[in-house]
Amino acid sequence: MITPPRSSLQAIVDQIFAERRITRQVQHDLMQVLLSEAQLSSQDQALAERVFEAIKQGKLRVVE
Repeated sequence: MITPPRSSLQAIVDQIFAERRITRQVQHDLMQVLLSEAQLSSQDQALAERVFEAIKQGKLRVVE
C-alpha cells in the first residue's frame, strides 16, 4: 500500500473545519490516512486530536 502524503491529512482536516462538519465518508478517509502510517508524527497526532476535540466540544457536526 502506498502511504498518502501528509498533505492529504492536512487537506482532509482543512475540509472538515471549513465545512464545520464531518460526514461518514470524510471520517472514513481520515481514518484511512491515519491508519496507513506505521507511526504518526507529532504534527499528525495534533491534527487528529484537533478534530476529535472539536467533535467532543460540539464545534463540528457529525452528519450522514
